[in-house]
Amino acid sequence: MNRKTNRKVPMKKLSKIVTGLAVAALAAGVLTGCSSSNKLIISTDLPLQGSAFDSNDSTNKAIQLYLEQQGYKAGDYELEFKAYDNATAAKGSWDDAKCAANAQEHVANKNEVAIMGTYNSGCAKIIAPVVNQAPDGPMLMISNANTNPGLTKTWDAGEPEKYFPSGSRSYARVCTTDDNQGAAAAQFAAQDAKVKSVYVLNDTETYGQGVARAFTAEAKKQGIKVLSSGEYGEGWDKKQTDYSALFTKIKALKPEMVYFAGIFDNNGGQLTKDKVKVLGDNTKVKLMAPDGFTGYPEFNELPEAQGAYLTFAGLSTDLLLANNPNGAGAKFVADYKAKYGSDPVGSYPIYGVAAVQVILKAIAASDGTRKGVRDAVFTGSGITISADESVLGKDLAIDPASGDTSAIDITIEVVKDKKETTLKAWTVQ
Repeated sequence: MNRKTNRKVPMKKLSKIVTGLAVAALAAGVLTGCSSSNKLIISTDLPLQGSAFDSNDSTNKAIQLYLEQQGYKAGDYELEFKAYDNATAAKGSWDDAKCAANAQEHVANKNEVAIMGTYNSGCAKIIAPVVNQAPDGPMLMISNANTNPGLTKTWDAGEPEKYFPSGSRSYARVCTTDDNQGAAAAQFAAQDAKVKSVYVLNDTETYGQGVARAFTAEAKKQGIKVLSSGEYGEGWDKKQTDYSALFTKIKALKPEMVYFAGIFDNNGGQLTKDKVKVLGDNTKVKLMAPDGFTGYPEFNELPEAQGAYLTFAGLSTDLLLANNPNGAGAKFVADYKAKYGSDPVGSYPIYGVAAVQVILKAIAASDGTRKGVRDAVFTGSGITISADESVLGKDLAIDPASGDTSAIDITIEVVKDKKETTLKAWTVQ
């Protein structure tokens, strides 16, 4: 679904990073008390250092609370929980080498039968083919946040088949994909924001290029003049300390909007500041970004971020609760706040619990082996979580042929008063 590495870290954020390191240290062992060789392990694989910490820490807390509520059981099986950190302190975000190392650890941990993750699509593309070849597998992997289409459907060359070298699919997700998210953003830009021209920037990573490609294609269909060149737009260098020259070049083209396709961790803060410094605030030249900029208090608190439009590849928590105010999701959010003293950060933590609901149902229907858990999702009618039990407040079905979710939901948000504020749900046209 990560941040600049060459700037000073505020004390508030430093304390969160230290907490993240503590979580990562705990992840060397199972996090639910005494280990037993008879218990099945489910895990998360998320970046727990850097500016993505807040949302992913909330995800781990939410999953632990949900498992507590289920008595750490799925059917006849007892469960344990393990959290893997795929970030490094040096990078302050997910790291290719750490994702590769985690993949081997998942496979080596013989009692581990399913993974909830990852947060970043690029990391998923490293881990998925490794755990797909796990002994007694493939091992099930379900993401709450990966939106790159190629993980489940034809997109770039060799996708998605190259992520399933065993010949059997083992990766699924509970959020929709960037072909839908990018299209929804472009439709909103044209129809509601009344934008006539846009310049697209991407962070050069898998996720950023994917959503940029979808946004660019749909923007052209909507009659928006795309001022950037190529299907991905222009890449921004996450190691730059100043983007004034980039935006000075863009200013000469007089765009009505700039679209940031990527993740906030890749120096999105400096990019946002320099956009406003050169092009003006977000009432003068609009700013829009995908879910790679959601769930970041550090972004929301920037004066330069106020008025920015965001998309979320699902329904924001407030929309989910509004859809079913007396449902399982509303009760769970209330329980989370009672236990931890605040709401979860962003909307992906609730989608993390939704993914775990699928995992637990698969375990309950299985013979307790990796292959059995995987087969429960990818054979027969697959897994459906009914609206009355789903934390999403609506039926959640995983397509056993693809691993994609039945729910194609997009939320349009705006940053206002230093918070992500929901504008509307958007149905992709």
